[in-house]
Amino acid sequence: MAEFDIVIHGGTVVDGSADAKATTADIGIIGGRIAEVGKITSRAKRTIDADGLLVTPGFVDIHTHYDGQVSWDPLLSPSFHNGVTSVIMGNCGVGFAPVRKTDHEELIKLMEGVEEIPGTALHDGMTWDWESYPEYLDALDKRAHAIDIGGLLAHGALRTYVMGNRAGHQLVADPADNREMARLTREAMDAGAFGVSSSRSLFHRSTSGELVPGTYAEEDELVAIGQAVRESGHGVFEIVPMGAGGDNFGNHISEIKLLKRLAQRSGVEVIFTLLQYNERPDAWREILDIVEDAHKEGIRMKPGVFGRGVGVLFSFQSTNPFSRFPSYAPLAKMSYADRNRALRDPAIRAAILADHDPNKDEWARLSLNPWPETYFLKDGSDYEPTADQSIEAIAKREGRPPKEVGYDLMLQNEGRAFLHFPFIGYTHGDLGAVGEMLKHPLTVISGSDAGAHCSTICDGAMPTFMLAHWTRDRTRGPKLPLEWMVHKQTRHTAMTLNMPDRGLLRPGMIADINLIDYQNLKLLLPEYVNDLPSGAGRLVQRASGYVKTFKSGVVISENGVDTGARPGRILRSAPEKRVAAA
Repeated sequence: MAEFDIVIHGGTVVDGSADAKATTADIGIIGGRIAEVGKITSRAKRTIDADGLLVTPGFVDIHTHYDGQVSWDPLLSPSFHNGVTSVIMGNCGVGFAPVRKTDHEELIKLMEGVEEIPGTALHDGMTWDWESYPEYLDALDKRAHAIDIGGLLAHGALRTYVMGNRAGHQLVADPADNREMARLTREAMDAGAFGVSSSRSLFHRSTSGELVPGTYAEEDELVAIGQAVRESGHGVFEIVPMGAGGDNFGNHISEIKLLKRLAQRSGVEVIFTLLQYNERPDAWREILDIVEDAHKEGIRMKPGVFGRGVGVLFSFQSTNPFSRFPSYAPLAKMSYADRNRALRDPAIRAAILADHDPNKDEWARLSLNPWPETYFLKDGSDYEPTADQSIEAIAKREGRPPKEVGYDLMLQNEGRAFLHFPFIGYTHGDLGAVGEMLKHPLTVISGSDAGAHCSTICDGAMPTFMLAHWTRDRTRGPKLPLEWMVHKQTRHTAMTLNMPDRGLLRPGMIADINLIDYQNLKLLLPEYVNDLPSGAGRLVQRASGYVKTFKSGVVISENGVDTGARPGRILRSAPEKRVAAA
């Protein structure tokens, strides 16, 4: 055996496979790949003592929205700070290629409206040195990256490129449109796309109010695109179905059946968003029944599920229940320091608390009385609180209106405190339904939304939560096995998107590795930082406990600090013989 570049000695190895138990072992690395796992006595250029540390593959996150951020951020935080070494962007039907110069603004408005990424940041941070999807991948290849990045071809961008102004207004594509979309899909697949994404959610709109192009696309259009993916020999079709967030639920079951026909007619695997929504808290069971029937018929459908409740973070730094009150509007334009002082003025406080949201849209409905389901976020891991911890419960004990309690709690920590409002996946006041969805053998973890919802949601730290909460800290229901949870975030996600060279600590695999102080692994409180291009702000959440993270055998992070190494690359999918997840 040749001399190892690195040997990681004596760690507790959880290798990412579905059946292997944790074991004490050494890992030898040569040329960015794992060369040996076991008891290693050969020489190494560098030896790392991992005694007492958990050793896992780097996490593989297949549902992110770094399509713009990848242009300016070599780290892709917060994923970088949470043990993620491979990401897939381009989900939910929104992306930036293919694109004509005349449509740059339209795609920015679409991304800002759907994924809440500030348009000013996208304007200032993106270079647009591409038109086609292959050119997009080539342009990104020229940039430095800490982690690996793959992409899906976004239906919204594709439809806009082919149909122009008709994309959002003409519900039915012409046969010629379908042929051209299929041709461009195959072009993207041949260049390395991992599949196609689309959204049919009525919540997903551009800042101009237009639905994502393709929301009402007919079945033949979806099938034409799906067949192009299948003919390429690789890739999936990721879709947010109508009703996925509770919108238009009456059509949701028929939507899932449409996706089943899409998978059957095109032969492509369909990954779709599965949630628990308050209007029908047990409907996810009906949907899983459809998926099970499809599986028995040889039809490939895979629900993408979340690891915790989908929750808005309320803060006086960003979005809060008072944000759209007329009395609050002048404060929104202030600097943080000035706003913090103004919020403590008794007259301003009284005016805000007496005001209301004049809008009549979905957000107004959600935030009208969130207090029974809103909780003070005491620490970064507190995502399964009990009912007596709600703002409403605190208000009853204190004999005060809930909105007063919420207002005053957000003023803590010098106005940087957060309230958490889990409006999806927490109907019964716990994560029981989420846990059942996670454990279902046909689901895949696909809900971090990392890079998106910059002022409202921060779930990019999901991999850390999954380890710390579900395998170690949970008290309100059964825990999940550590080895199983590592597998679900590494080899299982990797193989779902046909990335056979990662997610597993075995010889021949890419040396993407986390060394974790498991007993002290902890999510830190979210932060609101103004580090986007143009000084725009976003929510981030870091973690402590990641001692080292390797990407392709190179240490990219030590105790949460960027080492400056940039071994990441743009991933290009290609036809591979699909093998069972190890």
